[in-house]
Amino acid sequence: MDIKTKEHLLPKDKSDDEILAIQKDLKNKGVRYCMGAYVDIHGIPKGKVVPIDHLLHMAHGSELYTGYALDGLGQKPNDDEIASIPDLDHIIQLPWEPKIAWMPADNTFKGVPYKLNTRVALKQQLEAAAELGFGFNLGIECEIFLLKKNEDGSLSVPRADDKLTKPCYDLRGFMDNFTWLDRMAETMNDLGWDIYSFDHEDANGQFEFDFNYADALTMCDRFIFFRELAKRYAADEGLLATMMPKPFKDKTGNGAHFNMSLFDLASGDNVFECTPKDDPRGLGLTQIGYYFIGGILKHGRALCAAFAPTVNSYKRLVRQGAMSYFTWAPVFNSYGSNNRTNSVRVPMGGGRCESRNADGAVNPYLAATLALAAGLEGVREKIDPGESQEDNLYELSDEERMERGIEFLPQTLAEAVTAFAEDELVETVLGKELKQEFIRYKTQEWEEYHQGVSAWEVERYSHMF
Repeated sequence: MDIKTKEHLLPKDKSDDEILAIQKDLKNKGVRYCMGAYVDIHGIPKGKVVPIDHLLHMAHGSELYTGYALDGLGQKPNDDEIASIPDLDHIIQLPWEPKIAWMPADNTFKGVPYKLNTRVALKQQLEAAAELGFGFNLGIECEIFLLKKNEDGSLSVPRADDKLTKPCYDLRGFMDNFTWLDRMAETMNDLGWDIYSFDHEDANGQFEFDFNYADALTMCDRFIFFRELAKRYAADEGLLATMMPKPFKDKTGNGAHFNMSLFDLASGDNVFECTPKDDPRGLGLTQIGYYFIGGILKHGRALCAAFAPTVNSYKRLVRQGAMSYFTWAPVFNSYGSNNRTNSVRVPMGGGRCESRNADGAVNPYLAATLALAAGLEGVREKIDPGESQEDNLYELSDEERMERGIEFLPQTLAEAVTAFAEDELVETVLGKELKQEFIRYKTQEWEEYHQGVSAWEVERYSHMF
């Protein structure tokens, strides 16, 4: 880990000379346009494209936006415009269109960081961690379906022979999709992400990419870009790549597990890491790590709204779905070792904790902000998470579960939003405006879902009554 100080963690404003040097370098690489990409409340990139000759102006906030036209930025039609400031330390030259440089961006309002921008919120929480002497490392596992869109709008697995009951790690299914997988992996490595494994996942047409962790801001930027990269390369093959949490009722959903640890800003050392023999609980986690988990569990129900932010998310988070076997769904607010029936897992060897209820629809900046805040509260207040749960929690009776003090995580988006609204930490961290924007949009999503009439309803009821 080469990030040692707060100054390295949070980019400093660049001088005009530094900006012009970056401009010259990009021109030499063939870049002709700059794309400043900030995200809305859903984590969807938005922005303008500026000719490279105007990078200096862009870096000083020349590009203005009507916030009312975007989801979750809290503006009204009569409000002044917001600006975007590109982060020139995280530039990506688009692999499929080298004339364009992708630059993650933050919003500002009248020259001040705009608090309703979730990337700004994450940077502010990273500053809070830095005040305690910590940085925040994050790794996100990317699960994704590669699918065919049929003429009737339905989705299906593109390879007819990818139909095993248990296709996980299937090498034949992997090789049948090798052109897309290879192109993805090569690009990610060319970008310096250090992909260390990828495989056919637990559902037909599903794959997983695992690449090296980074500081949280960098990892969230990469996750946003990953979704765009995957969709672009799939479209080139006439296919659709989707991280929708649950595209099929009878197949495993898309997770985006958050692997988290704190590191010491002075030394770069992972402060969660110790050998299992030095851990009385045997998981390979320091007391700081357990306190961090304690904070995550204390706010677990509220965090679920950010980790699993759509109606569809809760069709993944079910104890047992349409399949005859148990799902992988982390429906319990609990922790343990390699026991995947917990929502928080300490992988073999320890040194980090994994929040397993995050899915592919996550706005990573928002989720990372709240997870870090909850974990830091656990560290500050020394919140003990209790004993680890090592049994198959799916098999516990409700009485046994209650005796152990294990609660269910929210079962619907509405339940998650209610928990989010009632948790005092959320407003403390996000501010009242961003909190209310999230609640407003997610409540609207829930209401629209219930106002719609599904094919299932038509099939079930049209001839019944």
